[in-house]
Amino acid sequence: MPAAGATALHSFLCFSHQKPSSLPPNCDQLSTTLTAKPKSPLQKHPLYTPTHANLSLQIKEKILCLEIMGVDAGKALSQNPSLHGATLESIHSIISFLQSKGIRQSDLPRIFGMCPKVLTSSIKTDLYPVFSFLSQELKVPDHSFRRVINRCPRLLASSVRDQLKPALVYLRRLGFKNMEALAYHDSVLLVSSVENTLIPKLKYLESLGLSRDDAVGMVLRCPSLLTFSIENNFKPKYEYLAEVMEKTMEELKEFPQYFAFSLEKRIKPRHVKVLQSGMEIPLPLMLKSTDEEFEELMREGGG
Repeated sequence: MPAAGATALHSFLCFSHQKPSSLPPNCDQLSTTLTAKPKSPLQKHPLYTPTHANLSLQIKEKILCLEIMGVDAGKALSQNPSLHGATLESIHSIISFLQSKGIRQSDLPRIFGMCPKVLTSSIKTDLYPVFSFLSQELKVPDHSFRRVINRCPRLLASSVRDQLKPALVYLRRLGFKNMEALAYHDSVLLVSSVENTLIPKLKYLESLGLSRDDAVGMVLRCPSLLTFSIENNFKPKYEYLAEVMEKTMEELKEFPQYFAFSLEKRIKPRHVKVLQSGMEIPLPLMLKSTDEEFEELMREGGG
């Protein structure tokens, strides 16, 4: 690899076959760990099973490789069993490919930590199609790939045919037209299941008494609605809105962002203060104002 794109893994591949005396200073301790006796921390690692000498060395090298990159090896290997059989060379080729798309070394721990599946992906059938999808469908320029992937690493672990395209088709049918916003801000919607996530949440909004057009309108104004939990977000917040705050459906339609605020840390405390002040404050003003602005409103109402 070019010096500018060298990675910790590349360094490991280079020094793993060298004599200990020639290892880079910061790798001395890790090399010692590789060749340590039975009390080595790696030999106590839950994923290390010394059933065969060569296999043991491969596992140790792989664990070391992942840890050097800043990836939790235990979590990665447990969440992606295929990683047990992957070679260091195959992992290195994946890293090289991602770097060719603008992904930096500093991005890898988070990407692989969230999506260990990427470490054993096929560049040709899995990863390349994702970048083609971003370029062709969402019009993301090459220099912005990193921004999109860092926003939603799960894109790299999603099938274009089975996940990304079906989600995009559904979102377009709902009325999503701003592909730039979808790429840079709401890309999590593309990795969400149409059948198990997107449709049920839209139907829940309709169940509150909204027409389909009104529910879709709320989603288009606040796409994050499609990412919220029905049980942990929608239900408790709607119950508080309707039963405690006694707000109307019209107010909710006008301010769908209501569901984005914390019930315990924002909605309830501010509602209580508004009640105590005896003031009538529109929902958006009550929740969107900063703490300083809200306190100023309360002082004005009390004075």
